[in-house]
Amino acid sequence: QLQLVESGGGLVQPGGSLRLSCAASGFTLDHYVIGWFRQAPGKEREGVSCISTGNSISYYVDSLKGRVTISRDNAKNTVYLQMDTLKPEDTAVYYCAAFRSPAIYYCSGYASEYNYWGQGTQVSVSS
Repeated sequence: QLQLVESGGGLVQPGGSLRLSCAASGFTLDHYVIGWFRQAPGKEREGVSCISTGNSISYYVDSLKGRVTISRDNAKNTVYLQMDTLKPEDTAVYYCAAFRSPAIYYCSGYASEYNYWGQGTQVSVSS
């Protein structure tokens, strides 16, 4: 059974950092495009970042650019999202998702392209 499990969320003060993890079971992550998405209360889900099978990287939220870094650890079958200088408006449930693409440098910020989703991890930024 293919499964994605996010972890690393929590409550952090403004200016703090978190590293989210997306661990896969039942399949090998390095064969998949991996995306991070977030959904704040009352808002639509939005793409945050993506890493392709060829490690091409994209960031989709202008307010997060320069504050987030996506990376893979194939040995651990895990993708990470490092988030720094967090702001209250970053509060949301963060999801990772996966799909297969034959193009090794292809990435996508569109949720509809992803077949597999984790359950999400809550990130709350508040003083």
